[in-house]
Amino acid sequence: MTDAPKPITILIADDDSDDRDMIKDAMKENRLANDLKFVGDGEELMDYLLRKGKYNSPQSSPRPGLILLDLNMPKKDGREALKEIKSNPELKSIPVVVLTTSKAQEDIYRTYDLGVNSFITKPVKFEALVSIVHDLGKYWFEIVELPSAVKQG
Repeated sequence: MTDAPKPITILIADDDSDDRDMIKDAMKENRLANDLKFVGDGEELMDYLLRKGKYNSPQSSPRPGLILLDLNMPKKDGREALKEIKSNPELKSIPVVVLTTSKAQEDIYRTYDLGVNSFITKPVKFEALVSIVHDLGKYWFEIVELPSAVKQG
């Protein structure tokens, strides 16, 4: 019998505090025991990933095993941050799931061209978000084989 994998850190980049709370509540509803970290814009996301400023400690800012990325954020939007993540050899293996209100085909095509792993349109209703988080958890934590460096954070 193998040991259960250690829950990975999920880094959520979203500038809307209501959306962050809903995601947190949907995770709890699904009993996902993952460590959740939040950033409010693309610049803060990159500071976290590159361990700059207040994110310089690996203990308080562990490497995420999954990034949930909103596209429409201030300072640096999700598209710009995604491009930086996927062009950085140290970061490009981290799975990135776009979770955004955008339904624009242009955004879908562009983010896949930039290397996003999945594109999900944020639902309006909490029950629908709970369902999406359930499916995300099942897919990313039960079905997909992640590199061990990502699993260990």
